[in-house]
Amino acid sequence: MWIDQGVLDAMLRVRTPWLTDVVTVVTDLGGTLASWVITAVVTIVLLVRRRPREAEMVAGAMLSGLLVMTGLKLLFGRERPPFPDRLVDEATHSFPSGHAMMSAILVCVVGAALVRVIGPRARNPVVFGLLALWTVAVGLSRVYLGAHWLTDVLAGWAFGIAWAALWIWGVSRFGSVGDKSRESATDCS
Repeated sequence: MWIDQGVLDAMLRVRTPWLTDVVTVVTDLGGTLASWVITAVVTIVLLVRRRPREAEMVAGAMLSGLLVMTGLKLLFGRERPPFPDRLVDEATHSFPSGHAMMSAILVCVVGAALVRVIGPRARNPVVFGLLALWTVAVGLSRVYLGAHWLTDVLAGWAFGIAWAALWIWGVSRFGSVGDKSRESATDCS
C-alpha cells in the first residue's frame, strides 16, 4: 500500500542513532519476554488475591492470542519491509504485528482486571492513558525499526482489541472454566 511506504520513508528520514536506541528499548518492552513476564506476574498476583476469573482472563487471552496471532501470520504470509530499511531481523511474517497485537491484548485485559478487582475507582484516566500509550509506543516502534508496515501495526491493534474484548465479554458473561468445574463438583455432592 502507498501509505505503508510513505510512513516507512518518513521514519527513515527521522532516524538517528540515539532515537534508534530509545525505540529499541521501547520495542523490547513490548516484546515476547516482557509481555510474558508481565502476564505471569499479573496472573500470579490475581491468583494470590483469589481472583481466578481475572487471572484466567489475562492468561487465557494472552495464550490463545498468541495462537491466533501465529495463525493469522501464517494465513496472510505478508513479507516484512526490505533490508536495509529494516533494522531488526525477524523470522516470522509481517501481518499482523505480533508486538502490537499482544500488547493490545495485554493492556485491555489488565485494564479490565483492574476494574473488576478494584471497582469504579480503578477507572483512572491516567492509568488507562498510560496503558494505551504503552501499546501505541510499542506498535510505532515496530514501524520505526522497519520490522512492520503501518498497516501490520494497525491490524495488530485491531485484532488484539477484538480478541481481548471477546475474552472480557466471555469471562463477564460465562465466568471462568474454574467456576464450571466447581459447580459440577458441588452438584454431585
